[in-house]
Amino acid sequence: MKKIIAIVLALATMLGTCLALSSCGGDKDVYTVGIIQLAPHEALDAATQGFKDALEAELAKEGKTVEFKFQNAQGDIPTCSTIVNSFVAENVDLIMANATAALFSAYNATETIPILGTSITEYGVALELDNFNGTVGGNVSGTSDLAPLTTQAEMMVDVLGLKSGDKVGLLYCSSENNSKYQVDKINEALSAKGIVCTEYKFTDSNDLQTIVQNAANNCDAIYVPTDNVVASNTEIINNVCAPKSVPVFAGEENTCRGCGFASLSISYYNIGKKTGEMAAKILLGQADISTMAIEYDANPVMKYNKAICDALGIDTAALEAKGYTVIEGTDN
Repeated sequence: MKKIIAIVLALATMLGTCLALSSCGGDKDVYTVGIIQLAPHEALDAATQGFKDALEAELAKEGKTVEFKFQNAQGDIPTCSTIVNSFVAENVDLIMANATAALFSAYNATETIPILGTSITEYGVALELDNFNGTVGGNVSGTSDLAPLTTQAEMMVDVLGLKSGDKVGLLYCSSENNSKYQVDKINEALSAKGIVCTEYKFTDSNDLQTIVQNAANNCDAIYVPTDNVVASNTEIINNVCAPKSVPVFAGEENTCRGCGFASLSISYYNIGKKTGEMAAKILLGQADISTMAIEYDANPVMKYNKAICDALGIDTAALEAKGYTVIEGTDN
């Protein structure tokens, strides 16, 4: 009898877990998905659109639909918690968190509603996890926007002809842990070649111009990672660096469009699309989010900004011969 009771309790626990994580579902005709996006800019917008397009398409194959509840925190981190808590109160079927601060807020708000992140560089850093091995576990998974950092460093050295003793400024927002992670990796790769790297941290857009001016006055080149504050303020960076002919290498294409000469860029639409496909599997009960590994864009592309390269005297024909492609809208 005790054995039978134990089996029943075990089955009840498994059922409760499945219902909580929505990984044994698929019994709804209309799902409700909350989308929280940290800030409005091209990269994050593209990821959100890719997510929505893919999820709608995948659910339609099964005769099901989705209602999106979209909210943008407008770059204000405390607002992320307010938005996520509203999703939890509404008991949405899944939360998509676009950018690190959005994911961290969702992670701290619920242990039962499935959470998928996107535009996240490194989940172990973003969620402050020890011994992260590629799978978060629990109710969290998603996609990463990380492009190979060692390759980015090699691209800077190659295109700019950097040599031992040259100075590179590493510009990033101090509140973004994933930006710090990228900067550390770039620092390692460049320092190994004898290049002198200096961090230039800014708090927010209010002190960005002052920090950029300091970097431009003291460096031969500047590196900016995939950083949401940077991405929303590329005009400030370009207005300082362009007159001084200081080249900026950007961690992603949309930042490069605004202030960089080159980038090794993933497609934010594509990682958003991957995230939408993951969401469909979870909602339809085809996958268990606790075992879903973080996914990446497998084909980052070397890009260049023609207008900025021309201004710097960088040979764009030589770049194209190496496999670079021009960023649309920068060739005028």
